Amino acid sequence: MSRVGNKPVSLPKGVTVEVGASEFTVKGPKGELKQAYDSVIEFDIKDAEIVLTRKNEAKQSKAFHGLYRSLLNNMVIGVSEGYKKTLLINGVGYRADVKGDTLLLNLGFSTQFEYIIPEGVKISCDGQTKVIVEGIEKQQVGQVASEIRSIRPPEPYKGKGIKYENEYIRRKVGKSGVK
Repeated sequence: MSRVGNKPVSLPKGVTVEVGASEFTVKGPKGELKQAYDSVIEFDIKDAEIVLTRKNEAKQSKAFHGLYRSLLNNMVIGVSEGYKKTLLINGVGYRADVKGDTLLLNLGFSTQFEYIIPEGVKISCDGQTKVIVEGIEKQQVGQVASEIRSIRPPEPYKGKGIKYENEYIRRKVGKSGVK
């Protein structure tokens, strides 16, 4: 039994779901998202909630049941509220700035990094050390934040680098002096 798949997805005001033969579309105040789905899953729309059911009890069907319920829920949250990830930059002289559709990063290297902002994602800087990644697609927001963080991941000795706002960096003790 899929425990995730059996939960109904509630629809906030202003969000509509259209189910086609091979894909479903979620429309809301922030935008529109589409997702293809497998034919073993059926959608039952009642009032302000959607219940997903599966046609058979095959292992793959059970996996799809939970998957498409989670994807649908993420899409509903995305088009109604949106997703946001915050990155913090720590280090002397480390800073970020947005110019047009490019994120400029000075991270202690000899060159300045230019990250081209993909379509569907909005990046803004709150000061020089806080980068905010926003969008309606959860996977895309997480991927962009991960790519930015991978340019200079935080190191364990001084904590310099780019980290997520709620991330904890386990610190190490450096070399001790020779006695």
